[in-house]
Amino acid sequence: MILPDHELRKLLEQGKLKIEPLDNPEQQIQPACVDLRLGNEFQVFKTSSQPFIDSKDPCSYTEGLSVSDKPFIIHPGDFILGITKERITLPDDHAGYVDGRSSLGRLGITAHITAGWIDPGFSGKLVLEISNLGRMPVMLYPNMRICKLLVMRLTSPAERPYNQRKTKYHNQMTVEQSKMHEDDQ
Repeated sequence: MILPDHELRKLLEQGKLKIEPLDNPEQQIQPACVDLRLGNEFQVFKTSSQPFIDSKDPCSYTEGLSVSDKPFIIHPGDFILGITKERITLPDDHAGYVDGRSSLGRLGITAHITAGWIDPGFSGKLVLEISNLGRMPVMLYPNMRICKLLVMRLTSPAERPYNQRKTKYHNQMTVEQSKMHEDDQ
């Protein structure tokens, strides 16, 4: 069951759900979600002489880029990794889902391609898989609302939540590229 605004506020007040910083709750808490803002760090794909990316190779195929108050321009067909300004922490009996905002979708911008699910017990900033599917470059600004977080109550707490497992992305605070090469370890 997706939680409505008053239950989201209650979880936040109780400290069970953490979204930090939540600078403008009146604007960010929506009827059934919380809008999250774009951070100022990105990972962009490097130009490479390799004809492909080997998903099992741990080599770096992205480079970091940080912007302050200036916009980041994402061109048609571009794919970048971004990060939320907010760090979220989910309790063991709640899961989350991140989805794009309609206003950006209407400009051709996706906030995530496939990694929308957030496990119970996760804590950290969310890395966003941002793409421009449109025909025009779009300016993305740090602190702009870029995605929404939906929170769902589980029927009972997870036996082994994300923070009690060997995980790759728990407590991430910066944009991290894929760690798929660690899957078989």
